[in-house]
Amino acid sequence: MFTGIIQAVGEIAAVTPVGGDVRLRVKSGSLPLTDVKLGDSIATSGICLTVIALHGDGFEADVSRETLSLTTLGQWRPGTAVNLEKALTLGTPLGGHLVSGHVDGVGRVIERRDDGRSIRFRVEMPPELGRYVAQKGAICVDGVSLTVNGVTASEFSLNVVPHTLAGTIMPEYGPGTRVNLEVDLVARYLERLLQRDGASVDGGRTGGVSLELLARRGFVGE
Repeated sequence: MFTGIIQAVGEIAAVTPVGGDVRLRVKSGSLPLTDVKLGDSIATSGICLTVIALHGDGFEADVSRETLSLTTLGQWRPGTAVNLEKALTLGTPLGGHLVSGHVDGVGRVIERRDDGRSIRFRVEMPPELGRYVAQKGAICVDGVSLTVNGVTASEFSLNVVPHTLAGTIMPEYGPGTRVNLEVDLVARYLERLLQRDGASVDGGRTGGVSLELLARRGFVGE
């Protein structure tokens, strides 16, 4: 688990095809690795990667074809800047929100404009993610915990303050930039809990949430 509070900006050092998938080498920048062990997790632009080797200036991780197909990682090249965060511990302050590092979809920046010292972004998201995104709720963009300023069925808007801009890769974003998105864990699991009986059989798409279901669960009066 992670918090979405970025600890350092790193850089992709190498992307090596291995047996049909990829091995990634990442320069960790200012991220200290003295407490990192083989098998630990590091969120890399929102993707939870398992450390398989440590070097003086970074780490290596294997990436499956599943991850390559569902994230922006397939377009990373040596020199690509990435947001880095080590997995949280029980003593880590939860300054952002709970983040799993499991990307739900890829979004696309469709607008960027200055607003005082902040930058406002509009991001197009996959239609199936819209129901999990709420105004003033949380969303994770390339591993960064952010507050949603506004939302429609197909896009959401963000206001990113100078502190966040200074410590992440977001200043590089422009129209067309593809970003990894992870929706709020609470929204995802709440929907799962409210699904009709038998949801586990068909992948949770039958029935969904209805007034009758909410009444049976005690959320509204019958």
